[in-house]
Amino acid sequence: MDQVKNIFSEIKDRIDRELLKFIRDIDSLYSLSRISPLIFKSIKDFMLRDGKRVRPILFVTGYLGFADRAARGLYTSALSIELLHDFMLVHDDIIDKSDTRRGKPSMHRMLDNYLKDYKGIKFTGQDLAIVIGDIMYAMAIRAFLSIEENMERKERALKKFIEAAIYTGSGEFLELIYSVNDIAKINKEDVYKVYDYKTAHYTFTSPLSTGAILAGAGEKEVGILSGYGLCLGRAFQIKDDILGMFSEEQEIGKSAITDLKEAKKTVLIWHAYNNADAKNKSRIKRILSKKKVNREDLMAMRSAIVESGSLSYVQKEIALLLKKSQSIISSSGIKPQYKEILHNYAREILAP
Repeated sequence: MDQVKNIFSEIKDRIDRELLKFIRDIDSLYSLSRISPLIFKSIKDFMLRDGKRVRPILFVTGYLGFADRAARGLYTSALSIELLHDFMLVHDDIIDKSDTRRGKPSMHRMLDNYLKDYKGIKFTGQDLAIVIGDIMYAMAIRAFLSIEENMERKERALKKFIEAAIYTGSGEFLELIYSVNDIAKINKEDVYKVYDYKTAHYTFTSPLSTGAILAGAGEKEVGILSGYGLCLGRAFQIKDDILGMFSEEQEIGKSAITDLKEAKKTVLIWHAYNNADAKNKSRIKRILSKKKVNREDLMAMRSAIVESGSLSYVQKEIALLLKKSQSIISSSGIKPQYKEILHNYAREILAP
């Protein structure tokens, strides 16, 4: 157990160190701080904010679980999936009109603050943030290519990485389309479809599979990791939904009414609507249809969710998905110590 904890701590520490080094190296390669100090400062600030680093940890775990040794550039390559995540967050905050991210101003809000003294300009912080997000995506590709591995594996792994970006964008698109649909016309499969594409692929399935492919894992093993990742991704998103609905801004680093503002159809809300009494059913529909929601609406939605038994329902759903994921990964040929890392890490990130 101590050996597993030490391996995990070493992976996390190495990723944090590599992130600092990568930012310096990228500036040396492309002179971002000379092109525009604002570009470099904004990217550096956003990338170095506190985060779980779930994705690069899983990337490295997937690789080391099948490789004889760590290839040169492994940890830099693992940052690619973290940069993809950051790129998605920048654009996601623009779509959600969110002012905060990880307890600090979102990228577009930071840039709005920079522009506030300029008069008569024809663009906003959102416009600049879109461009910075694009730069971060390019940086992600650059990071991915850093690993010194077999070129055939590298090509297969890059396709998996690109697949994650395509699926995540598609999931975001679906979520926006579903947000304008009547909750009565949304079913559980619709919600899970968004979870799978928007969250599960690039948070769990892609990092693990990409790392494993680079290490030479076969299609059967990649399939096992994919199934495992989908279960964890669903559970992870449900937990995030709970936090988004029942936590306060200082705990989650963003506004507690963000999901309600966007009328997101979560499993929590889907179950609440389909199991609520007439009064709460009407209340849920009314809140989801409002152009502007407030604290009172949030409290009303929380009450409807609890009264319908939906909070208990999704907590049981998380437990079931975790159990299913553990069953799936037990059949994997990944090295025992890395299998144990996955067991422990899954329990940690899904803990109530």
